[in-house]
Amino acid sequence: MGSLIPMESYYDVFMNACLFLVLFTLLHTIVLKLDAQKNLIFIQFAGITLLVLLILFIGQRPISGIYFGDTINYYRSYVAYQYGAEIKENANDYGWHLFMKGSAQLISVHNFFTIITFIYIYPMYRISKEFFKEYWYYAFLLFVVSFSFWTYGVNGIRNGAAASLFLWGVSYHRKRALMIVLFLISIQFHKTLLLPIAAYGITYIYNNPKTYLKAWVVAIPLSFILGSLFITLFTSLGFGDDRLAGYLTGEAEANSGFRWDFIFYSGFAVFAAWYFIIKRKFKDQVYFQLVNTYLICNAFWILVIRANYSNRFAYLSWFMMAIVIIYPMLKKQFFKNQHFMIGKITLAYFAFTYLMYKIYYA
Repeated sequence: MGSLIPMESYYDVFMNACLFLVLFTLLHTIVLKLDAQKNLIFIQFAGITLLVLLILFIGQRPISGIYFGDTINYYRSYVAYQYGAEIKENANDYGWHLFMKGSAQLISVHNFFTIITFIYIYPMYRISKEFFKEYWYYAFLLFVVSFSFWTYGVNGIRNGAAASLFLWGVSYHRKRALMIVLFLISIQFHKTLLLPIAAYGITYIYNNPKTYLKAWVVAIPLSFILGSLFITLFTSLGFGDDRLAGYLTGEAEANSGFRWDFIFYSGFAVFAAWYFIIKRKFKDQVYFQLVNTYLICNAFWILVIRANYSNRFAYLSWFMMAIVIIYPMLKKQFFKNQHFMIGKITLAYFAFTYLMYKIYYA
């Protein structure tokens, strides 16, 4: 598949295919009821097709550091393992390197990338299917059209795979042992997942979303006024591991600073949580846990928003945005024509991604 599309057109093809699918889904929400048989057939077919094609499209992409970010660095490491390189004693995220070295003895690099893409995308399907049954397509589509989806599929590959392993774990929330195993694997892939795992653990102790919503709001002025203090504080405390500390203290990025646009984007999920939980009195303990985990992780990012590589911290909450936004509407009737509302929300959510693609990344 990599030879069919020019490398420079991959992202364009992906974004415009998403635009078509979102608009086509919107049309279905206008003309069909959510539980109509024709709609159920459509969303099953569209969802499975999207799942399979995405894994192949991203997994079998050409090797390039120009168009696919860190793909080239993963490729170089993989080739080194194929030629017998050993895992460095001080290697971060040992589980990842062990997995890469083991794979290098068995399969080609393109098949390796395809397996990693499966690990990245399949859990989005799995958690959607587990929570929403026959309506899983809407949650899965929202994951795919998220602002960070493409970046962490082809650039921050290890971080994206680790975050998806976390989602995979949450999908087994009724089977604690399996959930914990997947959490531990996600940490071995990328230790930054300690943050969402710790946040999720906190929700078992205290799970009141009203408190976390207030804390998220307070985090914005605190960061604006005392942001550098929080960066210094978290660094001096040795928060997390060397990787997290490195993100806080590394050389400055060109786009570091107080990112109001990213706070605005983060606010989509916060507004959804406020609207359904506070305004519409939606009560669901699993949803509360998802919301509160998101709020804790996103508030942490806001506090260190001026730090270098703060986008890495943002992703530790952003990968959950889709499910936080869509969950209530696939569980309970809130609107007279709820199917159309789902279509409009999907379009609005994707609009940010598409505008950033057209304007910011142009």
